[in-house]
Amino acid sequence: MIHLRTSREIDAIAEGGSIIGRLFEHLAQFVRPGISTKGLDEEVESFVRSHDGAVPAFKGLYGFPGAACISVNEEVVHGIPKDSVVLGEGDIVTVDVGVRLDGWCSDSAYTYPVGDVDADTQRLLDATRASLDAAIEAAVEGNHVGDLGAAVMATVEGRGIGIVRDLVGHGIGREVHEEPQIPNIGRPGHGPKLRAGMVLAIEPMLSLGSDRIRTLEDRWTVVTRDGSRSAHFEHTVAVTADGPRVLTGAGREVPNPV
Repeated sequence: MIHLRTSREIDAIAEGGSIIGRLFEHLAQFVRPGISTKGLDEEVESFVRSHDGAVPAFKGLYGFPGAACISVNEEVVHGIPKDSVVLGEGDIVTVDVGVRLDGWCSDSAYTYPVGDVDADTQRLLDATRASLDAAIEAAVEGNHVGDLGAAVMATVEGRGIGIVRDLVGHGIGREVHEEPQIPNIGRPGHGPKLRAGMVLAIEPMLSLGSDRIRTLEDRWTVVTRDGSRSAHFEHTVAVTADGPRVLTGAGREVPNPV
């Protein structure tokens, strides 16, 4: 069932979303060589819980152990934070965070460069951010879910970038995962029609190689099958009569870590 939220409910989702936007700005100072993904996760949990009533929505969800999914290099999504995984110069790391506040959920992801990255990695980061922007611009009343995937495809075309096809975005609201699914491939005019009040987690996941993926033995971490690097950017977006409204704050304006 696809839910249509009132303007007041969308404002409530945006309250939690703004915490994630500020979190991503806050984390930029910690993403550096030598920090573990467990250390980043602890910073995520501390920051989220410092806001009255806010809790990490992913912690315990389906049994996930961390406050955030933290994925490094070829890890696409669902990386488990660990003391043993330490960031190095030139790595990339995706922090995927959900917040639950007053019964409403928001969800966003950001891929950080760790220090200086090579030209191909920067090309991947730029393409993934651009594809998210394009999909958000397509999230207008009267369009269809397929228009979002088509926008991602059009942005990536000719860049030598793979679109991870087996993972999708989703509706979000009272629960982290709601209908509809939001594939990152699509045809204009196909799929559920976008209506004012829909709230969507739009999340392109791209790679420098194959679009094929596999899940590691931990049953959580999803990696590219060919070991190529992957980037993931995500925003929670409301479809409104006035156009798309990004509810997860400043995630697209995060400064590069130093």
